Amino acid sequence: MTLEVLPLAITTIAGPQIISAVILTTTRAPYRLSGMFLAGFMVSVLAGTAAAYGLAQLLDFGGTGHLQSRGSTGRIIQYVLVGLLVVLAVKNYLGRRTAEPPKWLGALLTASPAKAFRVGLLLALLMPSDLLVMLTVGISLRSDPDGYWGGLPFFGAVLLLIALPLITFTVFRRRMATAMPRVRDWLNSHSWLVNIFCCVIFILIILGGT
Repeated sequence: MTLEVLPLAITTIAGPQIISAVILTTTRAPYRLSGMFLAGFMVSVLAGTAAAYGLAQLLDFGGTGHLQSRGSTGRIIQYVLVGLLVVLAVKNYLGRRTAEPPKWLGALLTASPAKAFRVGLLLALLMPSDLLVMLTVGISLRSDPDGYWGGLPFFGAVLLLIALPLITFTVFRRRMATAMPRVRDWLNSHSWLVNIFCCVIFILIILGGT
């Protein structure tokens, strides 16, 4: 696929997604809960991208490798998306002093495996940035010689990035046992910054082909 795989993958996991992955490594059953969360998240990413790919096939979209198309309609959509992302980034910045993480993030500390799976499943489907990425990738794969399976580099990058907290916890378990809670607290208190970073990355991806 011709898309910038790593930036798109980073955008997919930036925000509550990676914060959830970090939180689950600080629970009493980090491997079981993290595994269920990762499974739910990847099911959503795979299914969401497949739906976008199927829609592109149905409507006979010509994949260009970028979100924008060459027509005026495509450019209008592109600039509308950029405008929405700029508004979202500004909103996060202005509300940084009063920003609080969602209550369900704290509830993950006592989550059951089933709840961890549901959170992973819903995160990718409810996050606007993830929906945009899946739509972008799905449409791009319309012109890939390997079809849907041309997205394997993207899927692999997403899986690796969202699993990084668990991988790091496993490799450096003794150090991470004390470090991960601090990372979790920092991400919780700076969630606004993570959201702005996500918006900036996606804006650069959208404008990259202009």
